[in-house]
Amino acid sequence: MAEIGKYNKLKVLRIVDHGAYLNGEELGDILIPKRYISANLQVDNEIDVFIYLDSEDRLIATTETPLAIIGDFALLKVVSVNSVGAFVDWGLMKDLLVPFREQKQTMEEGKYYFVYIYLDDESKRIVASAKLDKFLDNLPPEYEEGAEVDALICNQTDLGYNAIINNLHWGMLYKNEVFQDLRRGEHIKAYIKKVREDEKIDLSFYKIGYEKVDEISQAILDKLNQKKGFIPVSDKSPSEIISKIFGISKKTYKKAVGSLYKQKLISIDEDGIRLL
Repeated sequence: MAEIGKYNKLKVLRIVDHGAYLNGEELGDILIPKRYISANLQVDNEIDVFIYLDSEDRLIATTETPLAIIGDFALLKVVSVNSVGAFVDWGLMKDLLVPFREQKQTMEEGKYYFVYIYLDDESKRIVASAKLDKFLDNLPPEYEEGAEVDALICNQTDLGYNAIINNLHWGMLYKNEVFQDLRRGEHIKAYIKKVREDEKIDLSFYKIGYEKVDEISQAILDKLNQKKGFIPVSDKSPSEIISKIFGISKKTYKKAVGSLYKQKLISIDEDGIRLL
């Protein structure tokens, strides 16, 4: 079944002067405008499209890629505000509405806000909400320690960075474990460090235990290869330099370097490390 606000593979029913009509099944025939189709498109061909509503609330198909789809959280820019609400740019010709009732604070043109995209049950329109908590932490956090997750970086706090995990839960990356600059709206690969008794989730940049060291060790080897086999950073170098070059703590660096040394992959000199 074809779905509004998502990607679909639909069959071409007929080709007309202004585009082609696709088989939207229960949704009916859906127009894809001429500017989105190739000259050699034929009836019965299947085409990958995104379905949404145009400015007159008619179903329309496009081969353009929106910045986010239904069920996603995204950091989007407000491009206009009127009596209905704020409109954010989500990468398509028609901007996405954030109704006033779905704004956590009054949105202002030109500013960026995190929103959740969903299909409104009453109007059947795709809209967005800035009230993120309504859509998060509604399911028990059933994660294994060390599990890899997608993390969307949201806001920086005194503790660290809030992040949205797999579009389902809030998580926290603590600032004393972050050794690189993170941008709002950036997706990163993270790992479950701990699920607390109160169901709060702690995240880590790296896998725990030996897997963590192996991953960092590989990054150090990659950097050595890039630098022609030598890096002027030893275990006595200031932690600020280690953090700047590798994005890790001095303790983690020393542990990884020690592992590489035991494997006879590097030598440790007074002024740095050298690839063997």
